[in-house]
Amino acid sequence: MEVARDNNVPGIDADCGGACACSTCHVYVDTEWVEKLPGKDAMEEDMLDFAWQSDAERSRLTCQIVVCDEIDGLVVHLPERQA
Repeated sequence: MEVARDNNVPGIDADCGGACACSTCHVYVDTEWVEKLPGKDAMEEDMLDFAWQSDAERSRLTCQIVVCDEIDGLVVHLPERQA
């Protein structure tokens, strides 16, 4: 989320600044990457209930994805709009 916000990626609003208190950094993780990411915790699951057209399998909040070498090349897709 911070990388997207700092680089002015349109569609990543990040209104809460990464506190997992909104769903304005919602993305759909490409199906090839879903299993490669750590699972969602309960707080992220709860916030995804407020995301626009959340997908139980592919939706993630980018503020909860830690950028590291293991996910180099991660592909995500932006929703049409944020909640």
